[in-house]
Amino acid sequence: MEPLVRFEQRGGVGVLTLSRADKRNALNLALWGELEAHLATIEALGEALGAVVLRAAGPVFCAGNDLKERGIAAPRANYQASIVTRLASLPQPVIVAVQGGCFTGGLELALAGDIILAGESASFADTHGKFALVPVWGMSQRLPRRVGQWKAREISFTGLPVSGVEAARIGLANACVPDAELEARTMEMAEAIAAQSRHSVFAYKRLYTAQADLPLEAGLAYEIVNSAGVGPDMAERVSGRFG
Repeated sequence: MEPLVRFEQRGGVGVLTLSRADKRNALNLALWGELEAHLATIEALGEALGAVVLRAAGPVFCAGNDLKERGIAAPRANYQASIVTRLASLPQPVIVAVQGGCFTGGLELALAGDIILAGESASFADTHGKFALVPVWGMSQRLPRRVGQWKAREISFTGLPVSGVEAARIGLANACVPDAELEARTMEMAEAIAAQSRHSVFAYKRLYTAQADLPLEAGLAYEIVNSAGVGPDMAERVSGRFG
């Protein structure tokens, strides 16, 4: 049986690929199980990876949850939500490359990344309302943190699609690029991150995550108390070994 999620290590970058293209990468329980196993591998690799890419095979990033599996019991309570949180909690920065549709559960998966790059074909939508559903994988929390409370309400209340260009304009995506350039641009950014000090980048991610909702003064105090300080590779980097 062909894997539903592929993982490969390209130097210091880990690449996850949703590989259920014949079903528009709809998220079924088997896919979630494979994704969770690969996340465990990435966690075990630790500093061997400086960045992680999440992408998808085929013309569609992810059509969302596989509604044909409605009523089938998951292995544990909050199963899918816990895997989305695990992706968001990786120590490495996660770049999500989106082409084509990125709907509902697929959008929740993308929002777990640190950086979203959209191809020009990308179309983002929250269609919970279309199917009389309410989010439980993080949409109501991660979407407003990325685009602001009022734009998030518009996206969720209307269910209307947001193009790749518009996503970049409102901050849902960090950039919108031609589809033909999406993979190269994603890997270029991932390799740039992986070239930085793991000590610094991992610490930055922890600081940004912890301080996301703190007032400025509290955030500044948090940074002072929780900064990891000088990294073990500082001397080598200052001497020019890392370019």
